Amino acid sequence: MALDLSPQEKLDLIKLNLQEVLKPEILEDVIVRQNRPLTIYWGTATTGRPHCGYFVPIVKLAHFLRAGCHIKILLADIHGFLDNLKAPIELVNFRADYYRYVITALLEAVHVPTDKLEFVLGSSYQLSAKYTMDLFRLSSVVTEHDAKKAGAEVVKQVENAVLSGLIYPLMQALDEEHLGVDAQFGGVDQRKIFTLAMETLPRIGYKERAHLMNPMVPGLAGGKMSASDPDSKIDILDTPDAVKKKLRKAYAMPKETEGNGIISFVEYVLLPVSALESADGTAKFVVDRREEEGGPLVYNNIDALKADYIADTLTPQLLKAATTTALNKILAPVQAAFQANPAWQEIEKKAYPPPEPEKKKKKVRDKGSRYPGGGKGIVAQPDGSVKGPGSKEVSVGTGVEDAMEKLDV
Repeated sequence: MALDLSPQEKLDLIKLNLQEVLKPEILEDVIVRQNRPLTIYWGTATTGRPHCGYFVPIVKLAHFLRAGCHIKILLADIHGFLDNLKAPIELVNFRADYYRYVITALLEAVHVPTDKLEFVLGSSYQLSAKYTMDLFRLSSVVTEHDAKKAGAEVVKQVENAVLSGLIYPLMQALDEEHLGVDAQFGGVDQRKIFTLAMETLPRIGYKERAHLMNPMVPGLAGGKMSASDPDSKIDILDTPDAVKKKLRKAYAMPKETEGNGIISFVEYVLLPVSALESADGTAKFVVDRREEEGGPLVYNNIDALKADYIADTLTPQLLKAATTTALNKILAPVQAAFQANPAWQEIEKKAYPPPEPEKKKKKVRDKGSRYPGGGKGIVAQPDGSVKGPGSKEVSVGTGVEDAMEKLDV
């Protein structure tokens, strides 16, 4: 398909639905003047289980591939470890393999050819002498304040943070040079890291890159979609029933489109995916209604859907049901690929082992102190008496009369 597109059509497809592009002139220079494929990298830290929010960048990767771009997907295993130890070092390799399976299956689910797709493991080059020296050089021109500011929206923020969180954005900037790309792609939450790269790479002798930014899609519970919040996301391997239950509980105020994660998902995933699947590139999202309600609603663009939602023609219940149907349709081939691949299943178990059940603590029976050896530091004597701290409290006397008197007999 890329061969049939003009340079301008390629540029339009690359920029479609992006929130912001930094240094667009770099894209134009490569595609129009140099007349060669644009090389883009997208990095993902291999931490929590990939969820349906990953469809948002996957759709853009599909656009890039259709525009003839060469895509490098960085499986950022070391980044996952550096980000407040989100990925234990023992699991990062397994998780990187799991991410490779998931991302490939997601792209295949939206019928995108992957011959110009390349996976790169971060640790395959980030541990080299050259990369390490470049990291030292970059750290000599970036202040602690700027490094912390760059990672503020990406690296987990904690009080008295460890130094790894400051190294993270420097490495992301360096990856542009060591991967040999023209542009980096990511969410708009990474803008400060992109800016850091643009400002600092030239200071150590490397060129600027273009930066392509997706908008942030709200989670199902409102706010950012997060792998660590089960209520905000749907896992790639969730069953159709689980998808239905989560969408039923999703945040969706009637007549309000702002902060509505379901509408955003339709806009940035379901409509674009339907366009990729159609022969003529037309997007379509269908909402089933009974005939007495007016029959099905068919949307070819998000503006019409939002207008009906604000007018309450499209209710939250109808929207949730239609989204459930469309999402389960996309997930079906991904889950079928998982079920048919024993190697993927084995990696999934190793990458995300179930937590070990807490061992029940044996309850120590309190026998009191009136038994042989029950009083701490108390020693029984041959005549039956006891000596030691607290001996008066446990002793019943030294003779029969004494004992009977003490026991009130």
